[in-house]
Amino acid sequence: MNEISNFNATGVEVQTPDTMPHSIEAEQQLLGAVLTNNDIYDRVASVIGPQHFYDPVHARIYEIAAARIAKNNLASPVTLKAFMEDDEGLKELGGAAYLVRLAGAAISSFAVRDYAMMIYDLAIRRELIGLGRDISAKAAQVKVDSDPREQIVEAEQQLYKLSEQGQTESGFQSFLKAVTDAVNVANAAYLRDGGMSGVSTGLVDMDKMLGGLHRSDLLILAGRPSMGKTSLATNIAFNIVKAFKRGTKDDGTEGAIDGGVVGFFSLEMSAEQLAARILSEASEIPSQLIRSGDMSETEFRRFVDAAKTLESCPLYIDDTPALPISQLAARSRRLKRTHGLDVLIVDYLQLLRPATAKDSRVNEVSEITQGLKAIAKELNIPVIALSQLSRAVESREDKRPQLSDLRESGSIEQDADVVMFVYRGEYYKEREKPDESNLEAMAKWTDELAALQGKAEVIIGKQRHGPIGSVDLSFEGQFTRFGNLVKTWQQDTNDDVGF
Repeated sequence: MNEISNFNATGVEVQTPDTMPHSIEAEQQLLGAVLTNNDIYDRVASVIGPQHFYDPVHARIYEIAAARIAKNNLASPVTLKAFMEDDEGLKELGGAAYLVRLAGAAISSFAVRDYAMMIYDLAIRRELIGLGRDISAKAAQVKVDSDPREQIVEAEQQLYKLSEQGQTESGFQSFLKAVTDAVNVANAAYLRDGGMSGVSTGLVDMDKMLGGLHRSDLLILAGRPSMGKTSLATNIAFNIVKAFKRGTKDDGTEGAIDGGVVGFFSLEMSAEQLAARILSEASEIPSQLIRSGDMSETEFRRFVDAAKTLESCPLYIDDTPALPISQLAARSRRLKRTHGLDVLIVDYLQLLRPATAKDSRVNEVSEITQGLKAIAKELNIPVIALSQLSRAVESREDKRPQLSDLRESGSIEQDADVVMFVYRGEYYKEREKPDESNLEAMAKWTDELAALQGKAEVIIGKQRHGPIGSVDLSFEGQFTRFGNLVKTWQQDTNDDVGF
């Protein structure tokens, strides 16, 4: 079948049964401008690369020209001729004479960026058409191992990558770009109050230890039941959304300049229960009074006022149980695309399901943790995943958790950038109450319990980019709230510092 050409009013060749959208004229004139004036390359290099050209000969010309300009060498019809004498595609177009014709057809420098954007847009359209054909072809193949829901997730992932990066794969990047990005992150930390480059948790001592929550990091928050894992996660989520401010970021894009948008996957508790916990903290009304409705008129009014204040906070809760990791990734992409997403919290990872059934639980958890880390990198956000601990903690005299206590610890410990444990000594001390007839033991126990009351520890057992150690926090059980702990030396000078 012969190729059919169909040009619209702007000179762009649109798709017919045998062609894909492209503009040979735009490619020719932009290449001519670059070969005539190499300084123009710097103005279009951030917009297009060789992969965006429709004509493969044009792509090779642009690639060779870019390589020479990057080395501060001249890229002209004469210098490129030596590199392309054996190029069969160029020979079909007229050989070296074609390079001269390109230079002769050069556009004025002020229009080059518009032409570059046209070439880029047409390349994205071709990518979309290609993805559409792939989706259609896969959907047409009715196979036992081909689940339509998995095809939807895969298609959404490819479309997301295309929308974010302009191409289906980002490929390698130069060390110069990586170094520049690292310097920009360090500069942001230097300029920001508190010296953080990441999102603040609202907990001062934890922020000092972690430097905030860093983009692309997977953080595991683990603990035994009743230690307060979910409470700490909701406290952090509340602090982040409460501080949310939207504006223009350093890179010129719109987004969170303080705080952030939080996505919370609550696989254990319902969205209503999670909201009640956050409202308990915000209104300072005990959780049990909210659940039972046993509130005074003043407390109920305070509860309603807190709800009105929080209703505009950018916290999004998904309480779908037994969610597959592939669905969690798809929903996270959708949230970022529609509302933005700065921090993702998953409560908790053992309740997630792998995309496909595995022969062992260890392999299933490995796929889940790898999937969570992949989400953190793909969406460029910190992901906090809560995790249960094994019962080995209970059999030790010192109940402080360690890395080996993580269930299926190999994969969790390996994939995580940060592993934190919540520990409340008060919980264990309360269960060690001696016989009241033993006055000496009772007095000692009372003193030890008093020293632990209202306190909690977050033990950082692993941190890929920083120190390990322990962070002391306050804990108010009635509000399920963690806070900054006032040090002894601060009490006289900072009476207002605390919960």
